[in-house]
Amino acid sequence: MSIRVGIDTGGTFTDFVVLQDGRVRVHKVLSTPDAPERAILQGLDELGLAGASGMSLVHGSTVATNAVLEAKGVKTVYITNRGLGDVLAIGRQARAELYNLQPEPVEPPLPPEHCLETGGRRDARGKVITPLTDADLAELKTAIERLQPRAVAINLLFAFLDGEDERRIAAALPADLFVSCSSEVLPEIREYERGMATFLNAHVGPLVEGYLQRLKAGVAPAPVAVMQSAGGLVDADQAARHGVHLLLSGPAGGLRGAGFVGRLAGCERLLSFDMGGTSTDVALIEGEPRLTTEGRIGRYPVAVPMVDMHTIGAGGGSIARVDAGGMLLVGPESAGAAPGPACYGRGGTEPTVTDANLVLGRLRPEAFLDGGMRLDAQAARMAVLRVAEPLGLTPEAAAAGIVRVANEHMARALRVISVQRGLDPRDYVLTSFGGAGGLHVCALAEALGMRRALVPVQAGVLSALGMLSAAPARQLSRAWPARLEDCAAAELEAALNELAIQGGAELAAEGLDAGRLQRRASLDLCYEGQSFVLTLPWEGIAATAAAFHAAHEARYGHRLARPVALVNLRLEVAGPAPDLVLPERAPDEAAPEARVAMPGLEAEVPVHARDALGAGQCLAGPALISETVATTWLAPGWRCEVDRWGNLLLTFSAGA
Repeated sequence: MSIRVGIDTGGTFTDFVVLQDGRVRVHKVLSTPDAPERAILQGLDELGLAGASGMSLVHGSTVATNAVLEAKGVKTVYITNRGLGDVLAIGRQARAELYNLQPEPVEPPLPPEHCLETGGRRDARGKVITPLTDADLAELKTAIERLQPRAVAINLLFAFLDGEDERRIAAALPADLFVSCSSEVLPEIREYERGMATFLNAHVGPLVEGYLQRLKAGVAPAPVAVMQSAGGLVDADQAARHGVHLLLSGPAGGLRGAGFVGRLAGCERLLSFDMGGTSTDVALIEGEPRLTTEGRIGRYPVAVPMVDMHTIGAGGGSIARVDAGGMLLVGPESAGAAPGPACYGRGGTEPTVTDANLVLGRLRPEAFLDGGMRLDAQAARMAVLRVAEPLGLTPEAAAAGIVRVANEHMARALRVISVQRGLDPRDYVLTSFGGAGGLHVCALAEALGMRRALVPVQAGVLSALGMLSAAPARQLSRAWPARLEDCAAAELEAALNELAIQGGAELAAEGLDAGRLQRRASLDLCYEGQSFVLTLPWEGIAATAAAFHAAHEARYGHRLARPVALVNLRLEVAGPAPDLVLPERAPDEAAPEARVAMPGLEAEVPVHARDALGAGQCLAGPALISETVATTWLAPGWRCEVDRWGNLLLTFSAGA
């Protein structure tokens, strides 16, 4: 018997999707941020899977993310060349507030006394300028003994060309330290970005390692794989060494799931938004999620490959308030899992977006989590009154205002990922998921002028489902500074083959057959003299150069008569995707299970159980479509058709 479990740990809920005997089961439990594995073990126990044989787990972890955002990583020492100890503190000198002449000072990532300088300096060709001596190593060991860190990050100048000195330093340090070398974490140019990635990897590494060890012990003997930020899986034993690659672990699962379900539904071009309890993530998907090496976590750049997305602090738990000027504000503060929205009955009193949706009748108190958690409608109403009274509004009007403000935040984020990149959102299908996404999808589509939307099957736990559709993979890179026209194709192919051997060895250690691995090569390119790159598939020298000129013109509106510079080689090595088959539905026409009154609407609104809807069934808004872990609000003017997998295909029909 094979039991595959996808688990996504979010800020408010921990989601489960179980594939067993051709059936899909879903479950949610409240997250336990202080010890995330506790919620996972609780959920497995409630599903009757504790200690089950034949079980394997795929997990999206927030441990690394939370440690960075909350500045709760371990004590870390940063080792670099003499004269460069303040690189992480200086950064790129980019000002967050351009016109603020007296900005608040920003704490550096780590104290100056934790930045150690040594020899081993190389030039831009990798040749030694200042050797790393035995005296240097002895001095470093003495400083480490004095500082007593738990982790060390080593980032020597131009180590991406030759990492021998970094390896010598690592070998000289105590064996019980968690050590990260920049030549292994991110062997690319730009010492600040490389140093930051190496520092973050070391800073969160022991926490990730300890967490995964506890989780593996709790679910033994079940194997555990972890979703990486780029959308591929890594075995838990290897994941512990690459914590910086887990910073978008959960959201990457959501985009994998959206892409998988979108292909089933015949929708390849998606504009997605994942609305959970704490935040909303938006992204573009064209068959596969886009990747970027210019991502950020909080105020830190993270130059390792990750899904290209934009995150805002707007979720179901976002708190509403009235400021001193009488303006209604929503977020970014969140009620989280504890105490949570007021309607959860766990001591929360602040009004949230979830409370507002309950006051508007879009959530049914008795049906939340399939009846497993009853919502307190009176507590929600009392919380919303806290903003209604100062504004002189009824609770219903204030609730509608809270939802409109939250929608505008999300619409603005969707414009950032589309309109600001020269893309028309009307060319895409708006795809909502996350526990709260279906309540807002129609309003957001209207705000962006979009007439089509998709609410995937199992949308409330799509990140967990997406993890079950992902393949084991590695994203590898190597700096290669040169003019593209001066490169020999055979030389680039040989370097890419070396990366393939490295990635293949890591995947072989997880039991994958080397003969079944797939590879996808790409180049980071820019015009000579530019600082930012575009990543293009490797198709040969001439074809890739032509593709770069076209991509630059599409992105920036012009092309230049300058040489094309090659910056980095990239290679994705991946195993075969798992055979994920979702159960299909028979054609049927299910009647509403109830009708409810809703503020602002004269007639009662039908409530449909999503599980009862048959393939081909069509619904007209207004209507509520409820399921175990989410609710979809089909607004007036919208129609919905159910496909054979249970996806909801929405079209805007008002005025058509």
